[in-house]
Amino acid sequence: MNKLTDFRRFVNRDNNIVQLLVITAIIFLLMSALEPHKFLRYYNFESISFIFPELGIVAIAMMLAMLTGGIDLSVIGIANLAGILAGVFFTRLYPAGPDAGAAAELMRVAAGVVLALGVGLLAGTLNGLLIAKVKITPILATLGTGQIFTGFCMVLTGGPAIVGFPAWWGFIGNGKILGVAVPLILFLVVAVLIAVMLTKTPFGLNLFLIGTNPRAAVFAGLRTERMVLYSYMLSGTLAALAGIVLSGRTNAAKSDYGTSYLLQAVLISVLGGTNPAGGKGTVLGVSIAVIALMLLASGFQMMRFSNHLIDFIWGGFLLLVMVINVLRNRGR
Repeated sequence: MNKLTDFRRFVNRDNNIVQLLVITAIIFLLMSALEPHKFLRYYNFESISFIFPELGIVAIAMMLAMLTGGIDLSVIGIANLAGILAGVFFTRLYPAGPDAGAAAELMRVAAGVVLALGVGLLAGTLNGLLIAKVKITPILATLGTGQIFTGFCMVLTGGPAIVGFPAWWGFIGNGKILGVAVPLILFLVVAVLIAVMLTKTPFGLNLFLIGTNPRAAVFAGLRTERMVLYSYMLSGTLAALAGIVLSGRTNAAKSDYGTSYLLQAVLISVLGGTNPAGGKGTVLGVSIAVIALMLLASGFQMMRFSNHLIDFIWGGFLLLVMVINVLRNRGR
């Protein structure tokens, strides 16, 4: 009886999660019926477990920005910049020695990870300062910085991709631990940590308050500027982590990698229940939404849909979800 009561409370508290689960189940059944011999293969789900974590981490980064009523359009630029600077570090500044052992290689990769995450932190700090201190509208600030980051990537590479990452770096994007994809493990760790931060710490609760009612947050004595700055710093760091996973999976880094991820990250955040105006969003919702979208994308590719058509579908889907959310809020 208690379990049934808890389930009803869960449904009443956030029926968006239940709707997402239903949508995911429908997508799975539909794709299984249309392409059973391809879609239900173990290789397909294994491939998804390597690909979806990088998009999921970007979507969580986007959600963090949206919680304060903003948006971060620079996440892909940050991800690519982090990967490219790591590639420059490995190929030009700190190439492998002829007699380098496993410990030396591991230290080299650890230094590259610190460098990449540091780049994301600095990029997020720039976004946060422009938005919180200079008071530039988030969409304009991050659109501008995103172009700067992408342009800097072009300057560093001249256009072609940087290749030749260390083997341990490739392990981050393609390795397995006890049969489980390393990117999936990283995503789960990030998802759990961010979920705990948002629900169990004052910082997370303050982010929700800032997005729900900024004026009340000021009267409550919250340092809203500092909170917004921290949220974009965290968003930039997560974007850099996604860049590490992406460059590790492809063994390359380029200025235009993952360009479609930006639209998909916004779609996933909104579909996962994040309010673009701020104040509402869950890591669980984003996680379910990214799984649903990856299952749908996998099915589209098996049915040989054009990539341009898929982008058209994502855009239309985003508009549809936002219209439905607006109508639902008006009804309430």
